[in-house]
Amino acid sequence: WRLILFRRKLTVKIGNFEIENQQSEMDNKIGYIFSPELIQACDKVAIVQKRASMVHSLIASYDLHKKMTCISPKQANQHDLRTFHSESYISHLKSADDSTIANAESDLDSDDDDLPEDSAEYGLGFDCPKIKDLQSFVKIIAGGTISAAKLLTSQTYDTVINWCGGWHHAQRDEASGFCYVNDVVLGITELKKKFERVLYIDLDVHHGDGVENAFSFTPTVLTYSVHHLSQGYFPGTGAISSIGCGKGKGFCVNIPLKEGASNGTFVSVFKRTMPRVITNFRPSVVVIQCGADGLAGDPLGAVFNLTDTAYKECLQIVLELKLPTMILGGGGYNKANTARCWTNLTALVTGQKLDVDIPEHDFFEEYGPDFQLRIEAGYRPDKNSKDYIDALVLEVLGNLEEVDVNTTQV
Repeated sequence: WRLILFRRKLTVKIGNFEIENQQSEMDNKIGYIFSPELIQACDKVAIVQKRASMVHSLIASYDLHKKMTCISPKQANQHDLRTFHSESYISHLKSADDSTIANAESDLDSDDDDLPEDSAEYGLGFDCPKIKDLQSFVKIIAGGTISAAKLLTSQTYDTVINWCGGWHHAQRDEASGFCYVNDVVLGITELKKKFERVLYIDLDVHHGDGVENAFSFTPTVLTYSVHHLSQGYFPGTGAISSIGCGKGKGFCVNIPLKEGASNGTFVSVFKRTMPRVITNFRPSVVVIQCGADGLAGDPLGAVFNLTDTAYKECLQIVLELKLPTMILGGGGYNKANTARCWTNLTALVTGQKLDVDIPEHDFFEEYGPDFQLRIEAGYRPDKNSKDYIDALVLEVLGNLEEVDVNTTQV
């Protein structure tokens, strides 16, 4: 790719706001992945229908897009997908499209009976239902994060935001947890062409199992996940004892929290463990997945009691490292709160202070009854005792003794 492909002028209207693909007002080297096709693709996913439009409209309503360079991503191709996903899975996506062409009048509420008989083996159906033009959808989603990675490897930008990325559950040959492609793995694979050591941070309430599985045997990618783990809670992985395998032993860090985790608990474990990660691993680049389903009142995450403050404090620590950084979305099923959270994080990255009163825009009514940007904590009790957190942190720090930066030369 040549950078001219990313920098062509593009004017896009989101509600009453227009976004142009041009140099930002500030020379802060922040890239913002955006295109109509990418928004439309994310809006196809039934569980988060129209969420992408809400996120980008709220960001535009505060003029935050003018503080970044808006970049139209290029679709991924078959070769890109093959850097992680199996040939059989990629072929099956095409088979799923072919088998449903006659019944593909609607993107949503389609009948999974139209899928090929072996679709269940590839995770299609149930939590990953049929989507119209599935193969094209996968390429668009993957292309957003791969494009973000290319901007970092080219050293054109210091920080790149892609709120349409972060689909961390997809496996090599299987869709999972609303994720049909693991754009995170594809983006990290692209980053590895330039950067020696990649630190992946996952703040989603659900464990980032697909990303951990992809890199559990390598010492060049350290995966770090703060999440909930209990019997029957998806995906059922991410125990503190899961620290990687073979040469990658020690390079998987899992911090499972109990129900009701508050801002204080969440930020505390991050602050007490991340310095050791940085010291021992010495990352060259950071990818941070900011899944917002840990927010209080999330209808699907439904276990943590966080506000955007927790995400902002963790992201601030990452930004202070002054390393090339990719910021991704993820879960978040209270769409209004997710848009609030990611808009606040965008303001943090761009150094802007936002008015608490949300500006009027196309999705304004979604933010009632107070129409404010703040997110309030709920009343769920925090079951993470001081003794539990202390023991958790002690074990994590012990596991990090396995991390020897010299082995990353392999």
